[in-house]
Formats: sequence, C-alpha cells, structure tokens
Amino acid sequence: MNTIVGYSKKVLEHFRNPHNFGSIDNPTSLGQVGNPACGDVMKLYLKIDKNKQNQDFISDIKFETMGCAAAIATSSAVTDLAKGKTLEEAIALDNKDVVKALEYLPSIKIHCSLLAIDALNEAIYNYYQQTKHPISKSLQKKHNRITICQTLLNH
Repeated sequence: MNTIVGYSKKVLEHFRNPHNFGSIDNPTSLGQVGNPACGDVMKLYLKIDKNKQNQDFISDIKFETMGCAAAIATSSAVTDLAKGKTLEEAIALDNKDVVKALEYLPSIKIHCSLLAIDALNEAIYNYYQQTKHPISKSLQKKHNRITICQTLLNH
C-alpha cells in the first residue's frame, strides 16, 4: 500500500479533488452531523427522484464538510457510493464500504467514515419523515443512535 502520513492514495485523491463537493439549491433532503470532539461537521444534500420502477433514488448528492482530510475524503467517497442508488440500497451502505472505497483509513480516522454514513442516513431519514414514508426499524435505530451521539457530544 502506498500511503503518505497514513493515508492511501485514494484518500489523498478525494481530499485534493473531492467529488460532488458543494450544495444543491432546493435539495429534496439534508442530513447534518458533527463531532465537536474532533471538529468535523458534515452536511449532505440529496436530490431524490423516481426511477423507471417508481422507486425513490438519489439522482444527485453533494456535500459540504468542515474537517480534516479524512472527513473530506469520506464525505466525497460516500457521495460516489450513494449516487444513483435507491434509498434502500443507500441505507444498506456502511462505513466499511466507505473505507473499502478509499482502500485504507487509519484506525484513528475510522470515526470519519461513520460520520459520513450517519450524514447519509440522516438525510434519508429526514426525507422519509417529510414524505410520511414508513421508516424501517433499522433506519429508526440508526437515527436514534445518531441523535443520542449528537446530544452526548454537544454537552
């Protein structure tokens, strides 16, 4: 593995040239999470449309992240992983998928991959709430964990 300061080439590529960086005017949904302990804050914007099978899917996704190289790289990677997926497929993504897409992440930076997935899950959760879509037990459980973590970290 070729790394600089513990980061893979993929992490450095995503950090230097982030994919899907920015915001979406009038997004369908927004997920925002942060970790005051490390200072990372992530906003994930979703544009959700219907595919040919009439399923909700992520037609566009962008992010704004204030944080370290790993926070920016994981945000970029999660947008690549989620774009074009149905919401059910996107919910199934986890931080291991993000780490795999980046080829490696130092253990001290794994929390960044969790934060990126949390932002995605919160954006989907918020969309489901807005549209009165039934929320699965697994997504509700993720939302509850995120809410508890955010509350604990902000105190």
